Amino acid sequence: MATLPIDTERTDAASQKTRTGSISPIAPLSRPFAAARAFFAAIPRVNVEQGDAHEAVRRIVASDAFDEWLDIVTDADAYGLAFADRFAMEDTLDAVAPLRGLTGASNLSVEALFQRLSQIAAAFDAHDGVRWYALTDRIREHPALAAMRLREYLSGNAVTASQCEARNDAIAQLEADNPHALYPTSPYRQSSGRTVASPDHSAVEAVMHQATYTSVRMVDRVLDPSERILADIYRPLGRCVCFIDTNVEEHYGEELRAYFAHHDIPLTVLAYRSMEADKGLATVERMLGGIKSHGIMRNEPVLVIGGGVIADTGGLACALYGRNTPYVMIGTSIVSGIDAGPSPRTCADGFGYKNLLGAYHPPVLCLTDRFFFDTLHEGWLRHGIAEIIKMAAVKDVSLLDDLEEAASRLIETRFGIRETDEKDPIDALSRRILGKAMKSYVEAEYDNLYETHQCRPHAYGHTWSPGFEIQAGLLHGHAVSICMGLGNHLAWKEGWISKAEYKRLMDVMDAYGLALWHDVIEDDGLMREAHDKIVQKRGGNLVAPVPRGQIGECGYLNGLSADDVIAAIAEYREVCAAYPNGGRGIDPLCEDVGLEDPATVARSAVAEQLA
Repeated sequence: MATLPIDTERTDAASQKTRTGSISPIAPLSRPFAAARAFFAAIPRVNVEQGDAHEAVRRIVASDAFDEWLDIVTDADAYGLAFADRFAMEDTLDAVAPLRGLTGASNLSVEALFQRLSQIAAAFDAHDGVRWYALTDRIREHPALAAMRLREYLSGNAVTASQCEARNDAIAQLEADNPHALYPTSPYRQSSGRTVASPDHSAVEAVMHQATYTSVRMVDRVLDPSERILADIYRPLGRCVCFIDTNVEEHYGEELRAYFAHHDIPLTVLAYRSMEADKGLATVERMLGGIKSHGIMRNEPVLVIGGGVIADTGGLACALYGRNTPYVMIGTSIVSGIDAGPSPRTCADGFGYKNLLGAYHPPVLCLTDRFFFDTLHEGWLRHGIAEIIKMAAVKDVSLLDDLEEAASRLIETRFGIRETDEKDPIDALSRRILGKAMKSYVEAEYDNLYETHQCRPHAYGHTWSPGFEIQAGLLHGHAVSICMGLGNHLAWKEGWISKAEYKRLMDVMDAYGLALWHDVIEDDGLMREAHDKIVQKRGGNLVAPVPRGQIGECGYLNGLSADDVIAAIAEYREVCAAYPNGGRGIDPLCEDVGLEDPATVARSAVAEQLA
C-alpha cells in the first residue's frame, strides 16, 4: 500500500505547545493536519472532476490514499487539547470540525462523507473546495448511493477483494477497540472511564471522562444562499428542524425559508415567544414536544435562532431530550452572539430566581451574525454591550480601549452594518470588538465546562444581579451593569483597583447608557437573600469576580458578608448620584423596550409553587 507523504517538518516548538504554554515531548501533533493535506494532494484532480458519481466515488474510495487516510483519521485524538493547534497556525480552522466528524467516517453516509471532505478541501484551497462540492452535488443525484453508509459501501463490490477483506477486519476491530468510530450516538461527544473493584467485587470506584467540542464563528449574512455553513450540516441529514424566536421569525422567516429552499433542504420552523417572561419550564416543555413530534435523532442538530432567552431554553430542551440532543445556535443579539449563545449553561428561570434550573450542554456550532442587529431596538443593543464590558474588565483591557474608540458609533451603525461600508473604520472595529468579546468569553467558559470550580471571571456582574433582576423588571444587561458597578466599588474599597480605574469602568458603562443604579438594591432583605442564594449556588463560597490589579485582570472577593455588601451600597449610591439621572441608565427596564415585565410572571409563579 502506498504511504501518504505526510509532512512533519513543521512539528516545531510552536506547534507542540499545549494549552498551558509548555512544550509537549510528543512530536506528531501536526499529523492530522499533514495527513489531510497529503490526502487531497494524492487524489488526482481528474478523479474528482470527471466521470459519473458512482465512478468518481469508486476511484477515490478504492485508492490507497483514501484507505490510509481513513485509518489515520479514525485513530486521531480529535478531542485532544492540541488537535486544532496546527490548523490555527495555518489559518485553516474551518477544517477542524468536519475532520473531527470523520473520526466516525464508517458510520457516515457517502453524501455526508463527501460533504465533509468538501469542507476540508475548501479550508485548504477554495478552488479545490468547489470541485469537491460539485462532486458531492453529483452524488446527491443518486439517492441510493448518497444514503449508503461508508462501511456498507466498503463491504460491497466497489473496491478490490483484498481491500474489502482488510476493511471488514478493520471494522470488526473498531467494534471492540473504538466503538465511537463505528456506532456513535452523536458525532459531537466521546466518553471513557475506568473502574477498579475490591477482590470480592463489593466495592467499586469509577472515574469517568467526557469530551465534547464546539465551533464558534462570526459569519456575516449567514442566510445568504452563497454561505454554505448551514447547508453543510443539514443537507446530508435531509432536513432541518428549527426553533426560532417569534420576533426573529417575523423579520427573517422568509429569508430563512428561502435559504433552505435554495439548498433543497426541507425545513420545519417552530416559533416560540422568547421574552424574559417566557424563560420558564413551560416554554421548555413546549419545545420538548416539538422535538418529540418530529422524531429528531440524537445525531441531528436542532437549529436554534434568536436571542438569549431562546438560546437558554432551546439549549435546555435539547439537553433534556434523549439526555443529549445536539443543536446549532445562531445568535441574533449581542447577548446570544457572544455570551448566551456559545455558553454551555442552558437554563430557565425558576421560583423567581434567574437561571435557577438548567443543564450543561453547549451547542455544536455557534454563529454570530451582526447583520441581525439591524432590526433590534436600540435598547437591546445597549444592554448587550454590558456583556462586552464585562469581558473587557476582567479578561482583556484592549477590548475596553476599542469600546472607548468606537463610542456612540457602535450603536448608531449597529456594529458597523448601517450607513457604512467595509472601508469605514467602524466596520473592522465592530468585528474586532465582537471577536475579542467572544474569544474571551469562550476561553473562560470552556476551560471550566461543568462549573467544577468557581474562579469564573465571566461571572463578573452576575453575583447579586440574579437576585434582583427579575424582581426589578430589569433588562439583563442593565442588571449586570449595576452589579458590575457595585463590584467595582467593592474592589476599590479592597484596594484592588485604583480610583482612576474604578472611574474609567463606570464612565464607559455610563457612556453606553447602562444603568449603574436601581433603587431595588436598597432593599436589604432582597440583597441579603441574593447574597445567600449565590453562596449556595457557588458551593458555599461567595467568590465574586471583580477587576484586581488592573483592568483586564480578575480577582475574587470571598470574605464579604451580606452586611458588608449592604453597608457598601449606601456609599455606592453617592458615587452613582454624580452621573446623569443618578446613574439609572437609558431604557433599563424590559417594559422600556417593549418586553413584558418578568417581575409579574415571576411573582405569580412563586405564589403558585408555594400554594
